[in-house]
Amino acid sequence: MKKIETIIRPSVFADVRQALALEGIDGLSVTEIAGIGKQEGRIGLFRGNAYTMEFSPKLKLEMVVDDHKVEDIIQALLEYASTGQVGDGKIFILPVEEAIRIRTKERGTVAVG
Repeated sequence: MKKIETIIRPSVFADVRQALALEGIDGLSVTEIAGIGKQEGRIGLFRGNAYTMEFSPKLKLEMVVDDHKVEDIIQALLEYASTGQVGDGKIFILPVEEAIRIRTKERGTVAVG
């Protein structure tokens, strides 16, 4: 099993979610985050006053999947999360040693689905 963590723009989430569903991903954790990287800050406006927003809003998606699904999910993320601009995000793949569903005590890939 692998854990896929990806950071994407909030504006592409609906398309990414639909693409993941087509790949059989029905379990997903989503966290609202803010980050800074090569994408430069933006100018915000509050009550007529301009200010620099160094951190950009992002979404962090986390899912645990069977090894054989990883490449298809990566391709879906690359296709639907990309705008072609700096700040599109990142994909991280991590090994998962074990998964256990607390309610039923099932272990392994059956506990993930």
